[in-house]
Amino acid sequence: MRPRVVARLLALALVVSSPSPAQAGAVQIESGGIEGVPSGVPGVLVFRGVPYALPPVGALRWQPPQPPAAWSGVRRADGVAPCCQQVPWSAPPWTAEFVTQERTSEDCLDLNLWTTRAPGSAKRPVLVWLHGGALTGGSGAVAVYDGAQLARRGLVVVTVNYRLGALGFLAHPGLSAESPRHVSGNYGLLDCIAALQWVRRNIAAFGGDPARVTLAGQSSGADLAGALLRSPLAVGLFHRVILMSGGASDGYLPLAGAEQAGAAWARTFRDSSLSALRALTAAGTMVGGPFGLVADGWCLPANGPAAPASDVPILFGLTADEGSSDPTYGKATAAAYEAFARSSLGALADEALQLYPFANDEQAGLAQKQSLRDLGLFWTLRWARTRAARGHASLYAYYFTRGIPWPEHPEFGAFHSSDVPYAFANLRLLHRPWQEADRRLSETLAAYWVRFARTGDPNGPVSPEWPAFDPGEPRLLELGATVTPRPFLEPRRVEFYEKCLALPPRE
Repeated sequence: MRPRVVARLLALALVVSSPSPAQAGAVQIESGGIEGVPSGVPGVLVFRGVPYALPPVGALRWQPPQPPAAWSGVRRADGVAPCCQQVPWSAPPWTAEFVTQERTSEDCLDLNLWTTRAPGSAKRPVLVWLHGGALTGGSGAVAVYDGAQLARRGLVVVTVNYRLGALGFLAHPGLSAESPRHVSGNYGLLDCIAALQWVRRNIAAFGGDPARVTLAGQSSGADLAGALLRSPLAVGLFHRVILMSGGASDGYLPLAGAEQAGAAWARTFRDSSLSALRALTAAGTMVGGPFGLVADGWCLPANGPAAPASDVPILFGLTADEGSSDPTYGKATAAAYEAFARSSLGALADEALQLYPFANDEQAGLAQKQSLRDLGLFWTLRWARTRAARGHASLYAYYFTRGIPWPEHPEFGAFHSSDVPYAFANLRLLHRPWQEADRRLSETLAAYWVRFARTGDPNGPVSPEWPAFDPGEPRLLELGATVTPRPFLEPRRVEFYEKCLALPPRE
């Protein structure tokens, strides 16, 4: 028997003599009594490592998640659960506060929850967070995802672990054949749906309102949230969405192609039978890939411009320097930048070099950086217009331009995921020379989030006004040293990138 399963069984044997659920910090959920512990923020309790599904091990590997087992007595939720199986890593700009620090395990379908539960108080809006990590890494216990500060501001915060890599997203003909729906893949996405179902059934016990659930995610977590907007299995499980640096794709791997890729992955092992693959160690499955979301016709519909299954308010955006982890970012020489423009843009090269002019290497690097920033804004604008054209509900766009103060590494600027600690009001968890502008920005962004989770509109007793997306006059909210509404892009830049889309593909 697997060590963590044994540990859970031993824990069940010990809780019989535990305090009753009537004690402070203890609640009764569908699986049994559970006791939270102080979070370190006054008035906020945290419940760590709460199982929302059975461990997906043995015969349950590459199966949809199953409901969690019940226990007797009161379980003390004071330990961080393992993160889902992955290969841990860390590289600038993602310092330790942004990456997984806990041990890994295949037995990982747990969540963490922060609340200020008070008997008789009004039900509070809920934020369910899906972590980033390219569908291969990350966890709900990453330091900058700590939900205590948002809970102090009136939310119930839930962070979710979901299966990763091959364990979470392998499609395979054999797995499809044994499925009653004749599909495979998307196990990590099904985990997220199971977590949302757990929230709907249990969140009231923690003071949360199951009718006001905001689904939020960053990077691949935003991609999962965007997929759940399209999934018929997730309808009614959430009521607003926050997409940070992701979630804009409407195209997923066709099932047949994903099955072929999965079969090719399986053939890299000496025995590629399903029984042999299920007998591999969890660590042994962490080779090869990549694996991604699958248009299986059940969990995710076939690719195309269909309207989303869930029409809910969306708050979405990106950081200015999404690509700054690339060592070439902003480092182009004048000769290299002009050569790239002429080889990739053909007849549009002269227009590009007029829009982004340079006279020396330093200016060429700045021109390269600005063009990449504008390209990100263009794709965000295009996605928003597509959503609006389908008659989608309210859309609120942002552009995060504040570079984290980091004297040793100014080159990273407003890097991918740098907006997360500001939104969670967790600046204190990063050792940086914060300025008053950073603290103001964090307070403002957290207030927008709380308001959005509460009503579906970030506006209210917080300023400035955040404009809803209008395709005729598209504006967003710039989040920087100052917070102000502004246009996405100059019209001439939008027109230029539209013309770029019409170029024939490069050979």
